Amino acid sequence: MQLKYVDTKEEIIAINRKSKHIEPHLHNALEIVCVTSGALELGVGQELYHMEKGDIGFVFPDVIHHYQVLTPGVNKAAYLMASPFTIAKFADIMQSMAPEYPIIKAEKVEPEVYRVINAILETEQSDITVAQAYLQIVLARCIGKLNLVEKSNVGSNDLIYQTVSYISANFKKKFSLEEMAKDLGVSKYVLSRLFSKTFHRNFNQYLNDVRLNYACQRLENTSDSITNICLDSGFESQRTFNRVFKERYKISPSDYRSTCLKDMLS
Repeated sequence: MQLKYVDTKEEIIAINRKSKHIEPHLHNALEIVCVTSGALELGVGQELYHMEKGDIGFVFPDVIHHYQVLTPGVNKAAYLMASPFTIAKFADIMQSMAPEYPIIKAEKVEPEVYRVINAILETEQSDITVAQAYLQIVLARCIGKLNLVEKSNVGSNDLIYQTVSYISANFKKKFSLEEMAKDLGVSKYVLSRLFSKTFHRNFNQYLNDVRLNYACQRLENTSDSITNICLDSGFESQRTFNRVFKERYKISPSDYRSTCLKDMLS
């Protein structure tokens, strides 16, 4: 099932779906992932953490993370994403702190937490207040089990981190490699080499990948129109969006959404 709540700047997205590889990225939302079948690898900073059924991972806002699926078979997880406006008193903590070890193993998770996560997945779309209340229970039961440290200890101030952070914050806008290099205080040639050697693609390819990943998230988790998703993802036109999308996924955005819906129901 999937949910999307929107109330001004408040948003919670909850979905149970097949796990897949997701490249390094960051956002200003809290992300909670609970493995419901198989296994999943959660990467935070330069570390990779193995998760199995019942394990719950916590990614605080503005922390670079990624996912990998290395285990054969059916691998699924419940993903909850909540904007800072929906996590109340926990928001201040999450702005400056982050888990040293972001996983709570299944044997340490209280059964109530699983029941509440399922309740969030089943909550009606109009009940944003109910969903927020459930989310508070999850955080109240789990945050105390995490050893929180200064966020700088799990991130990095190097150019790679700055690059990912900059693009994650600005991909919806139109900007050039030269403008980005100027803002980061480096030459465009240094930045160009970074994209080539670290990300194994050029600036435009990496930027389009970030935009496409965001678009896929909206296609999977919302009922927004494809035109709105296209523009919100930073593409100048739907024609460009459709072309770039099909080049990468070999399928149209509308067919991708239909396929994802079938996968969630299977």
